[in-house]
Amino acid sequence: MTMIEMGKRAKEASRVLATAGELKNKALYALADALEAEVDYILEENKKDLDAGRANGMSEALLDRLALTKERVSSMADGARQVAGFKDPVGDVLSGNKLPNGLEVTKVRVPLGVIGIIYEARPNVTADAAALCLKSGNAVILRGGKEAINSNMAVAEVMRKAIKEAGLPEDSVQLVKDTTRQSSIELMGLTDYLDVLIPRGGAGLIKATVENAKVPVIETGAGNCHVYIDEFADTKMAADIVFNAKTSRPSVCNAIETVLVHKNIAEKALPMMKAELDKMNVEIRGCERTKAILGDSVVDATDEDYFTEYHDYILAVKVVDDIDEAIAHIAKYSTGHSECIVTDNYANANKFTSEIDSAAVYVNASTRFTDGGEFGLGAEIGISTQKLHARGPMGINELTSMKFIIRGNGQVR
Repeated sequence: MTMIEMGKRAKEASRVLATAGELKNKALYALADALEAEVDYILEENKKDLDAGRANGMSEALLDRLALTKERVSSMADGARQVAGFKDPVGDVLSGNKLPNGLEVTKVRVPLGVIGIIYEARPNVTADAAALCLKSGNAVILRGGKEAINSNMAVAEVMRKAIKEAGLPEDSVQLVKDTTRQSSIELMGLTDYLDVLIPRGGAGLIKATVENAKVPVIETGAGNCHVYIDEFADTKMAADIVFNAKTSRPSVCNAIETVLVHKNIAEKALPMMKAELDKMNVEIRGCERTKAILGDSVVDATDEDYFTEYHDYILAVKVVDDIDEAIAHIAKYSTGHSECIVTDNYANANKFTSEIDSAAVYVNASTRFTDGGEFGLGAEIGISTQKLHARGPMGINELTSMKFIIRGNGQVR
C-alpha cells in the first residue's frame, strides 16, 4: 500500500472517529483484551527482533528498550484501559460567551485529525500511541524503526482486528511496514492527509524530522537531563536521586546524563554518589575538580560529553561554583526535558524552578517521574520539549485542537 493510500484511509477513519463517542472506549477495551490474549504471539515476534538486535551488536540499554515481556504487554493493555476510563476530551467546552449583538460563541475541543508518529526501537509506543489517538478521536499512522518491525507488526495486527470487531474502522490505526528512509520522507511530506507529525526517539531522529518534514511537527523525546546538587542538599537524598535517575532505566529520555555539584558540598556528596553508582558500574566522566575528589577512575569529560544523551550507564559530572553557574550550564546543554535541584534551601529551590526553562523542573525528586502515567495522564504520546502546541507529557488533551461554534438568530455584519 502506498503512503498516499494510507493517508486517504486515515483521513476517512478520522471522520468516523471524530463523532465515535462511546465506541472509542469499546474499541480500547477490546484491543487491551486482545493484546493480553495474543501475548505469546507478540512475544514470539519480539524475540525475532531481539535476536536480530543482538546479532547486530545492539547495546544492552537499547535491547532493554526493544524487549517485551508478559508484564510489559500487560502494562500496555492496562494503559489502554486507563485511557478508556478518562473523560472524553472531544466536545469539551473550553469557554463561551454571548456577544452584545446576540451571537453565542463557544470554544470546544476537537481532534487534531490524522497524526503521524515516527519512532525507534520501542514497540510499546505502538500500543500507547494507538490508544491515545483513538481516545482523542484521531486516526494514526505509525512508522517504527526497523529494529522493532516484527514486534510492531504483531501489536498493530492484534489491535486493528480488535478495533474492527468493536465497530470502528481498522484503519484508525495503520503501521508503515517499509522501514527504509524513503518511507519516512514520504510520511514527512504527506501534507494532504497528515495534520501533525510527532517524532519519538533520539536527537538524530528528531533533528531529521524537524529539518525534512513539510507537515507541522511536535518535537518529543530528546532528554539531556540534569541533577544539580546544591550546597544545602541532603547528600544521602542526592545520592539516592542520582542513582535512581541514572540507573533505573538509562535508555529512556527522562534518565539523567549530567550531575552538577556545588563546590562547597562536592567533597562529601561526590564519594557518596559514586558509591551508589558503582553498584551498577556507571562510568563517570568528570571535570578536573571531580577527578581530584574521586580519583583516576573518572574519565576526563569533554564539552561534547555535556551535550550527549548517552542512553547508557555513563554520567557526566561537573563541580560548579554556585547555583548561577549550574543554571547557566543547564541553559547551554539541556534539551529542555527535565531538570532537578536537590536542596533544603527554599530560596534556591524557587530560583531554580523560576529560571530553568525545561518542560519539567523538580525539587528533591527523580527526573524519572516525567511520564504521562506518573503525572496521571495515562499512556503518553511522548514528552514534548517545545512550547507549541504542547509541552511536557502529552496525554489525550494534548492531542486535540479547538474550534469555535457560533449560534445566532439572523445576525449579519
